[in-house]
Amino acid sequence: MNNVVVLILGGGQGTRLYPLTKYRAKPAVPIGGKYRLIDIPLSNCINSGLKQIYVATQFNSVSLHHHIRCYTFDDYSRGFVEILAAQQTNRSGTWYQGTADAVRQNMNYIAQRDIDYVLILSGDQLYRMDFRNMIETHIGTHADVTIAAVPVTRDKASGFGIMRLSEKEGSRGRVVGFLEKPKTDYELDHVRISPDAIEALGLEANGRDYLASMGIYLFNKETLIESLEKTDYKDFGKEVFPAAIRTKHVQVHPFDGYWEDIGTIGAFFETNLAMAADDPPFMLSVASAPTYTRSNFLPASRVSGATVRSSLIADGCTIGEGAVIENSIVGLRTQIGKNCVIRNTILMGQDYYQTQKELAQVAAEGKVPIGIGDNTTIDGAIIDKNCCIGKNVTITNPDKIVETPETSFGMIRDGVICIEKAAVVPDGTNLIRKGG
Repeated sequence: MNNVVVLILGGGQGTRLYPLTKYRAKPAVPIGGKYRLIDIPLSNCINSGLKQIYVATQFNSVSLHHHIRCYTFDDYSRGFVEILAAQQTNRSGTWYQGTADAVRQNMNYIAQRDIDYVLILSGDQLYRMDFRNMIETHIGTHADVTIAAVPVTRDKASGFGIMRLSEKEGSRGRVVGFLEKPKTDYELDHVRISPDAIEALGLEANGRDYLASMGIYLFNKETLIESLEKTDYKDFGKEVFPAAIRTKHVQVHPFDGYWEDIGTIGAFFETNLAMAADDPPFMLSVASAPTYTRSNFLPASRVSGATVRSSLIADGCTIGEGAVIENSIVGLRTQIGKNCVIRNTILMGQDYYQTQKELAQVAAEGKVPIGIGDNTTIDGAIIDKNCCIGKNVTITNPDKIVETPETSFGMIRDGVICIEKAAVVPDGTNLIRKGG
């Protein structure tokens, strides 16, 4: 594993996850009550024995930098997790123009290392994978490039880069075509593969006849350098892979576990709440492959006479008497008052506690303290960090409005009410969103 370096791409502006990305990079968005998205690829790397890791960042990266500092290895290993922030250099004076360009602008860090392979990952996906299996596929097939792929149905294929495989005897799993987000029937028919070909890879077809790229790529170091140094390609899916297929051995690594690309507010909301279900499709608590994150040294949460069903409660919370929490996630340090109702909601929590002196001053000035006030009802919402939600507040969307313009509180996106970070919602506010 010392022969592999990992580069995790921090992504662009994250416009589809706005307003959660208004003040932070996509990989720094909190998930599961106490984690951040970047913890997923980092944990997969550590659990796979990969400890030479770069993280390329660009937009709103301060909180991401702060979080990543918790990943340190002992002085006697070659391990590191190092930030590569976008910067002007003699080679480039622009922001990253795409996934391939982001790797190109950081190529000197890769080229100088005495390694043979480069693993490129995304910082905003939820999955659990042992990358050692992918490395075995790559080496065993003598590939120049290996792309991790998951089978999908036709109705989902247009959202991914889709691969076409060789039908020649002895070339099982070799990629001979790559089409980024096929839209037309002609394009979809061109990259469709048979159920027998899916099952020959050790997967169950189950009506899935397309192989979608997971955005996980393993390159021979020299192949990666050649692919990027001799071209001005900006994107792997649209440019690098179609060109590489013509002259290099590009192999597929099949994967059929849970995998979710968290690119939109709707996907983020549904994926998080699914983890709180009684039978979640993705478990954060797996003894053989733990999910790592920053240590917060917080006490156990205190629940006083409340009702909690199908929910995740992070450390350091206080939940008041009579509160009802259903199908929700309650993040670190969250303070919930008496008789609150929290349903189908993600509370991202707080970065700090207010002291008794601060709380007294807030009360004296008639302001709203951090947390959720007494008798407040929230249903179908994402409440970002450090929000001050007053008493007797109602935040619901009974008419399932899909989109609204941004206000001082936040906005609705994909049918989800998003209260932005550090928003203040005064006592008695009614944010019931009704159509018409």
